[in-house]
Amino acid sequence: MDPFETHRRHLTRRQFFGRSAGGIGAAVLGSLLRQDGLGAERSVLTDFAPRAKRVIVLWQGGAPSQVDLFDHKPGLEKLRLQELPESVRAGTRLSTMTSGQKKFPILPAIKPFRRCGESGLWLSEMIPHTGAIADDICLIRSMHTEAVNHAPGVTFFLTGSQVPGRPSLGAWTTYGLGSLTSDLPAFVVMTSSDREKSCGQLFFDHYWGSGFIPSRYQGVRFRSEGDPVLYLSNPDGMSRDLRRSMLDDLAELNQLHLAEFGDPEIDTRITQYEMAYQMQASVPELTDISREPASVLEMYGPDVQRSGSYARNCLLARRLIERGTRFVQLMHSGWDQHNNLPTQLEKQCRDTDQPSAALVRDLKQRGLLEDTVVIWASEFGRTVFVQGDVANPRHGRDHFGACYSMWVAGGGFKPGHVHGETDDFCYRIVKDAVGVHDFQATLLHQLGLDHERLTFRHQGRNFRLTDVHGQLVQPIIS
Repeated sequence: MDPFETHRRHLTRRQFFGRSAGGIGAAVLGSLLRQDGLGAERSVLTDFAPRAKRVIVLWQGGAPSQVDLFDHKPGLEKLRLQELPESVRAGTRLSTMTSGQKKFPILPAIKPFRRCGESGLWLSEMIPHTGAIADDICLIRSMHTEAVNHAPGVTFFLTGSQVPGRPSLGAWTTYGLGSLTSDLPAFVVMTSSDREKSCGQLFFDHYWGSGFIPSRYQGVRFRSEGDPVLYLSNPDGMSRDLRRSMLDDLAELNQLHLAEFGDPEIDTRITQYEMAYQMQASVPELTDISREPASVLEMYGPDVQRSGSYARNCLLARRLIERGTRFVQLMHSGWDQHNNLPTQLEKQCRDTDQPSAALVRDLKQRGLLEDTVVIWASEFGRTVFVQGDVANPRHGRDHFGACYSMWVAGGGFKPGHVHGETDDFCYRIVKDAVGVHDFQATLLHQLGLDHERLTFRHQGRNFRLTDVHGQLVQPIIS
């Protein structure tokens, strides 16, 4: 068959409508897209009734230690600094930083655990605010991943592949569900780091990129300093009315090109020009927190007043969600405790624990948690054995992907629930393992999307977030 004919037959539904913008395609597209306000797309690809319609990812870059925070193993205290048996370690993939270590002494949690909430969830005393929302979160103690290094691990969780180039989780979500608002992006990203800049991991654009699907679905990054989004302000001498007239003329030209070529990137250009115009008014109002009640600011903690802080970004995430943004991704670094575990872990908890819990509480009291999923996650966990010399203050834990913990709240996930179990050494999963693709499939399910049907044809085959993997984790759904 002629390759051009093959390509024509494999046009996506959105590309077909784009090529048909002037005829029946426009009528069909208009009937499919439910309108909300000024023409925002609504749930055009849902497969069944969704439990959630919005997502906030609280990404903890660098990998928090599940041994110290979430996976209570009181029996390890009796084994302090004893050698982790080779029979336990055998066959487990480690990073090159410790794979050659000659000794693997066990290090129990550096601070005590305590029971929290009516559910009696065991959590570290270093995260008391998370403990206060224990009955609202679903703690997964049996996550596992193929990756043992940061960038591949983050890429795997957020795009479904360790190799960059695939659409991100937020891009897939907005591609499948569309937007809930016309004056803010459907997918927004904000970044922050610990004050000491102790974690040297970078945040790459492909963590929120659109890969091979149209770029209109990529995340829009808000900056922590200066204008949140560059080039929103009109040039000197240009009024808002003049800007509107110019954009209208430009849109007509782009529509002519779109009708002729059907290139989805032309559609992206039209959409982004219009979005930028709307954001000139919406973004300044969004980022002005001066009218927030004092009680709300106090709930997020004192760091909420510092621009670019994790606390400020958590508050902005709530403000974005209530204004119609579909997917918010907060990327925070500082958890990479290879050689500063005794000091930096507690500092990191102090910076992130209160804002994370405040976001859940804030959403809940506003009635937004019911259909908003909050995900507190990282690329992997940390080893139960010591990296370095425990007699030296500069010691820590290495990367570990065979088992780790994360939590999720809202959106129909089971509150006050613990899923999965690791062995007595917190080294292997012994019950209810959850892979990265399994969690992705379950999240999409809560959004009303079948992970096997949410696909995009690229390079001759249909791609999906979960690749050829992923099973629904039914026990974590209420």
